[in-house]
Amino acid sequence: MSGYVLAIDQGTTSSRAIVFDENQKIAGVGQKEFRQYFPKSGWVEHDPEEIWETVVFTIRQAIAKAGIKTADLSAIGITNQRETVVVWERDTGKPIHKAIVWQDRRTAAYCEKLKRQGLETLFTKKTGLLLDPYFSGTKLSWLLTNVKGARARAAKSELCFGTIDTFLIWRLTGGTSFVTDATNASRTLMYNIADNQWDGELLDILSVPDAMLPQVLDCAADFGVTDASIFGAEIPILGVAGDQQAATIGQACFQPGMMKSTYGTGCFALLNTGRDMVRSKNRLLTTIAYRLDGETTYALEGSIFVAGAAVQWLRDGLKVIKAASDTGALAESADPSQEIYLVPAFTGLGAPHWDPDARGAIFGMTRNTGPAEFARAALEAVCYQTRDLLDAMHKDWKSNGTETVLRVDGGMVASDWTMQRLSDLLDAPVDRPTILETTALGVAWLAGSRAGVWPDQKHFAASWARDRRFEPQMDEKTRSGKLKGWRNAVKRTLSAL
Repeated sequence: MSGYVLAIDQGTTSSRAIVFDENQKIAGVGQKEFRQYFPKSGWVEHDPEEIWETVVFTIRQAIAKAGIKTADLSAIGITNQRETVVVWERDTGKPIHKAIVWQDRRTAAYCEKLKRQGLETLFTKKTGLLLDPYFSGTKLSWLLTNVKGARARAAKSELCFGTIDTFLIWRLTGGTSFVTDATNASRTLMYNIADNQWDGELLDILSVPDAMLPQVLDCAADFGVTDASIFGAEIPILGVAGDQQAATIGQACFQPGMMKSTYGTGCFALLNTGRDMVRSKNRLLTTIAYRLDGETTYALEGSIFVAGAAVQWLRDGLKVIKAASDTGALAESADPSQEIYLVPAFTGLGAPHWDPDARGAIFGMTRNTGPAEFARAALEAVCYQTRDLLDAMHKDWKSNGTETVLRVDGGMVASDWTMQRLSDLLDAPVDRPTILETTALGVAWLAGSRAGVWPDQKHFAASWARDRRFEPQMDEKTRSGKLKGWRNAVKRTLSAL
C-alpha cells in the first residue's frame, strides 16, 4: 500500500480536499466555495447537494494536482463543520430540506422553553453541552416539526439524520454506510458522552425517533468503502472527526493540559483533560476530544461564533478591504490613540456568555475612525474572545503551575500581527506549526495510521514541528486597560441589559 492519504475538509464556507504523501506532506489541494443562504434574520442554511458537488469536485482536483491515481490512495479521512444538520430520504438519498448550519439561531425560543422547564441541567449532565441553538438536536427537532410528514416518516425509518460527515459517507459509499464518529455525535445534544450512546431520555424530550440515527464509531474505524463508480476505485474511509477535534489531533495535543485554538469562520479552543470528564463551572463545554480503540479522551471547549467571519464582513459587507490578507498591515497602521472595540455578536455570543440574542456592536468610534481602525478592531476581537476562553479554562482546569502554551491553526494564524497581538493579550506564548492545515492533517493521521501506512500516535506527536513562537511584548498596564475596555463593551452588548 502507498502512503498517500486523502483528507476531506468540509467547512462552513468551502469544501477542500488535500492529498498527503507518505511523509505527511501536502501533495495536492482542491478547494471550492459554496453559497450561504440567509432566509431570515439569524437563519443560516446550506444546500447539501451543492456541498456534495463541491466535495466531489475538490477530491478530483486534489488527486489531479498530486499527480497520482485514485487507486494510489490508501485511505480517506473526513473532517467537517460540526452541528450542521442534514435529513435525507433513506431510499433516494435526497435531502428533505436545506441543511441547517451550526450558526443558525432559529431554535432560540425552543431552547429557552426547554430551559424554563428546568431541563438544561439534565442535558448538560448527559451531553456536556448547554441548551443553545448552536447544537444539532433542536435543529433536527425543528425540521421534524416544520417539514410536512417528516416526523412520521422518520419513525418508520424512511429518513436519515446526520451531521455533514454522515451525509458524505452515505453518498461516498452509495448508501451502504450510515455511520458517524463519537466527536460529531457528542455535539448533537442527543448523545450521552459518559455512556457513549444515543440517550433515549433526551431523544424523547426532543421528539426524535432513534430509527433515524446513525451508528457511532471510534474516530479511527472502518466507516465504509467508496463506490468505485464515483472516482474509479474503491477507497476505505478510515478516519472521521469533527473539525475542532480533528485540529486537536493534528496539533498532536494528546496529553492532558495541552491546548489548541483554531481560527477559521469561528474560533474554537480545546483543552485536553484526558480521561477526566471535567464539568465546567464557567459555561464551557465538556466534550469528546477523540475516541480511539474504545477509549474516550475528553476536553473542555470554548466556542467563539465569529472570528474570520468578522474579516469576511469587512470585505463583503462594509467593503473596506479587498482581501482578508490586507487586515494585518491595515491594523498595524491604525491610529494607536483610538481604542475601538468590535463585539462581533452577529449570531449571538458563544462561550462563556452563551447569549443567542446578543447582536454585534462597535464602541469608541470617532470622526477619524476608518478602515485601519475597523481592521484592528476585528482582529483584536478574536484575541479578546480567546482571552475570555482561556480565563474560563484556567478556572475549571488546574494546570499545577505549568505554563499554558497555545497551539494555533486556521487561516487567520498566517498573520504575524494577529498572532503577536494574541500573545500580548493572553500574556502567554503562542505556537504556530509548520503545517497550518492541522484539521485535515488530523483526520489524515486517523485514516493513515488505521491503514498502517502512517506512524502511530507517539511518533506522529514527535513529528509535530513549530514554525514560530510568539512571546508577549505588551506591558501589563496597557494589557489591563485594553481588557477592561473589552469587558465593558461586551457587557453593553449582552441582551439581558
